[in-house]
Amino acid sequence: MPVRYLIKQLLLPPGVLFLLLIAAWWLRRSWPRLSAGCFVLGLGGLWLMSLPVVVERSARALETEPALNPAHWAQLAQQADAIVILGAGRERGDPAWGLADQPTGVAMERMRYAAQLAKASGLPLLTSGGLHYGTPPSEAQLMADALQRDLGVSVRWKEERSRTTWENARMSAEILQPLGIKRVVVVTQAWHMQRSRWSFEQAGFEVVPAPVGFLGREHARPFGGWLPESKSIWQSGQLLNEAVGLLGYRLFY
Repeated sequence: MPVRYLIKQLLLPPGVLFLLLIAAWWLRRSWPRLSAGCFVLGLGGLWLMSLPVVVERSARALETEPALNPAHWAQLAQQADAIVILGAGRERGDPAWGLADQPTGVAMERMRYAAQLAKASGLPLLTSGGLHYGTPPSEAQLMADALQRDLGVSVRWKEERSRTTWENARMSAEILQPLGIKRVVVVTQAWHMQRSRWSFEQAGFEVVPAPVGFLGREHARPFGGWLPESKSIWQSGQLLNEAVGLLGYRLFY
């Protein structure tokens, strides 16, 4: 896992862009033209990744599933038999919580949305996510605890082994399908929904997409989103990772 993580971070932006900048400095005397090209690509890539307008327009290509209409949340019970919340990592040892691990902000966004869907529809919940750092508790357990403690919603099932979206789907199927549950509401980020829906359909589910956290909308940034923002670099990284993952899943699975 550490080797896989290292390769991924170096091959995907912004890691590869920093490598280009390092190469530009290393080649500045022996290969000045190549050095200049590496510098332009590296710095230009970082600049594009930092622009909110680039995040917004890129996200639209991935966010193909529309949001659910709040007026129809109660009708979900007629379309599905359970709600599945996909994990989104965890924060380790936050002193504010007595050094207890917590779900990430992205995970909390998914949980808040799923809690409202569950309350409106009465559908039971499954949380899906394994050991993010190889040690307990699992993401699924952290989400279940937070849903009960903070949002007053109980989780019926926990899938605690998955490490990828593909495994989220396969291992959730191992729990739900023997119970006769083949129609599920899948809750995840809007930009992650294409890959999630495809994975769950490949696992034999009928999927009702419930995307949240849309990035491909106009967010009223100053100057039309053409000023660099540090948050946009992280968001661009997520979108690039998702685009690569979507292609890779179709090729390898």
